Amino acid sequence: MTIHFVGAGPGAADLLTVRATRLLAAADVVLYPGSYLDPEVLSHVSPCATLVDTQDLDLDQIVGHLVAAHTAGHDVVRLASGDLSIYSALSEQTRRLDLAGVPWDVTPGVPAYAAAAALLGRELTVPLVAQSVVLTRTQARSTAMPAGESLAAFAATGATLVLHLAITRTRSLMTELEGEYGDDCPVAVVHRASQPDEVVLRGTVGTIADLVEEAGLKMAAVILVGRALAPGAGGESYLYAASRDRSSKR
Repeated sequence: MTIHFVGAGPGAADLLTVRATRLLAAADVVLYPGSYLDPEVLSHVSPCATLVDTQDLDLDQIVGHLVAAHTAGHDVVRLASGDLSIYSALSEQTRRLDLAGVPWDVTPGVPAYAAAAALLGRELTVPLVAQSVVLTRTQARSTAMPAGESLAAFAATGATLVLHLAITRTRSLMTELEGEYGDDCPVAVVHRASQPDEVVLRGTVGTIADLVEEAGLKMAAVILVGRALAPGAGGESYLYAASRDRSSKR
């Protein structure tokens, strides 16, 4: 049997991939992060399956459940919020599974930043404004950031920033960013995008901290910062320009 790591997307039951829903329907055991998912996501799971909420489990306990279910011959799905390519602890879990000789695979999901951008109706890479997106986090009660990955270094590029796991530090982060982005730079905060209790806050580097504190947001939110978020921002892409020579496929 194989452990299937599945990205559950931003939380909405209808934003899972077709492959994800098929794996959930076939699973005998499903481990899921109860603090991040809309319970409706579990409607895709067979009523005969065993559900394990991982929000109060440490990594070794989670992997213990995975190995035990595999040993018992069960089909297992390990759900993760968003997509497994970022902030999912995939590397730690699969490293342990490899040592235990347990096979695994990965099914991607809609990442939180993409769901947030869709909700805002904004492209994060706008011609002549920003052509790069930086997905990062900050250090608080968490693992240390690698040397060189400071917020100031990323801010100096002027790229669109997407800050994960940072909502409780919004005010201090905006103070750090003000020098590079300016007090009037657009900022959006999206809490639980696509879920029934989603919250969208729009402001600027200078105003967003007040809005976050007034809303009482403490977790499950992403912060997007950059001039690309401004309505009507940017120029036009050369790729689609009428003046572009289309006589060659190059």
